[in-house]
Amino acid sequence: MEEEKQWEELWKRATEIYFATVQDQDAKNQAARYLSMVTNVSGTNNELVVYTSVELAAEKLATDYGDKLRSCLNLADAGEITSLSFKYDPQNKVEIVVPKEAEETKAPGPAGTQQPEYSTFVSTMPLIENFTFEEFVRGPSNSFALAAAQGVVNNPGKAAYNPLFIYGGTGLGKTHLMHAIGNELKKRHPQMAICYLTAETFLNEYIDSVKNSEIKSNTLRDFRNKYRSVDVILIDDVQFLQRGKQVQEEFFNTFQALQQAGRQIVMTSDVAPKNLPSLEDRLISRFEGGMVQEIESPKYETRLAILKKKAEGYDIKVPPHVLEFIAENIKSHVRAMEGALGKVSVFLMNNPEEKLDEEKLFDLLKDLIKKEQSIRMLSVEEIQTTVAKKFGVTISQILSPDRPQSLITPRQLSMYIARKLTTKSLQEIAKAFGKTHATIIHGVKTIEARLQNEIELKRNLEEIVTLFGYKMSDISD
Repeated sequence: MEEEKQWEELWKRATEIYFATVQDQDAKNQAARYLSMVTNVSGTNNELVVYTSVELAAEKLATDYGDKLRSCLNLADAGEITSLSFKYDPQNKVEIVVPKEAEETKAPGPAGTQQPEYSTFVSTMPLIENFTFEEFVRGPSNSFALAAAQGVVNNPGKAAYNPLFIYGGTGLGKTHLMHAIGNELKKRHPQMAICYLTAETFLNEYIDSVKNSEIKSNTLRDFRNKYRSVDVILIDDVQFLQRGKQVQEEFFNTFQALQQAGRQIVMTSDVAPKNLPSLEDRLISRFEGGMVQEIESPKYETRLAILKKKAEGYDIKVPPHVLEFIAENIKSHVRAMEGALGKVSVFLMNNPEEKLDEEKLFDLLKDLIKKEQSIRMLSVEEIQTTVAKKFGVTISQILSPDRPQSLITPRQLSMYIARKLTTKSLQEIAKAFGKTHATIIHGVKTIEARLQNEIELKRNLEEIVTLFGYKMSDISD
């Protein structure tokens, strides 16, 4: 047992080192998704086997992350690990939702009472176990959203909290609250069918079911039963539903079926429902029909409290003055703070005798601090000027109501960059362009869609952000 614990601790240190060395946030998020599916590890002197609850996760970790994780194991004092393998653990597999129609008939309850139609706990994507209410740091910026999330747990399906829609910028804790709701409900109601997924997953599964229905007639029906048979659905990043009208129709019908059955719906987005311009009005109306709560960027005291809480999970003690330094200098979002804390912890593990004064901290975290300072210093006007020059137009043309394509592209590209590389609010960006909030959001989403297919547009964007001292990975949150 002791040896098994040592391997688990070694794996934990290696993954912490991995995340501390990865700068691209999208890459971190994707890795976290697959690593969250690890169930246990075992090893010998020179071989470590990592088991996952999903077969695809084992394959992905082996092909895309194996070499890097092996290096991180060696940095974590694992000696020379000559073999690192990933295997699917069928005993801990993620179960598939069993439609209510297929369940055994339950014995009737006392007269006049309605028995809950609970099934075995299930989820499309695994819940992260340490994302709990206890681990969530409360502050003025998130207290209302936290209270609403706890209200859902105390009264799942109650009209006042159904649906619950939480919105805010990246890395502020929306996903943490989603997992906390799922974990707490799982603990209180072990037989409750709880499903967590992203809107992108819903979109992709819907597309696959439509395609496969030509081969196998019941695939679309199975897809619908899967999501309309749960007791609680937690769906992240609903802004992705804007990508298609058909999937919006499907989600609307799923939403209606769940709500009419008194099932709980919780959603997150980067903006409020009213600022999702490509979403159908009837969906926006449904989203606003329950409770809508915003999470804002945390103030200094909350940032420091978050860092103290995160530092408790590290094997090495991080000095208080280091946490204060990070809280003072890294302000954009919680994930950026976690990245700085991880980088410092790796340094302290490898240099236990080193004293980190302010000068050394600046040197160690200079890339992150420089990025923070650039975000705060970059103005919308500077972005407009640079984009206008690149496309051979004037600022007055960008700000004009004229709509030829030669002006729409630089105008929307300026909006996109301002949204991604400044800390300006939507209201401030809209004011700088003389437009409405909805116009800014529409411009941003249009550019995001075009970047998927237009190489020349992507090349122009890369050239512009480089002038501001950024890389494309910095703008792809």
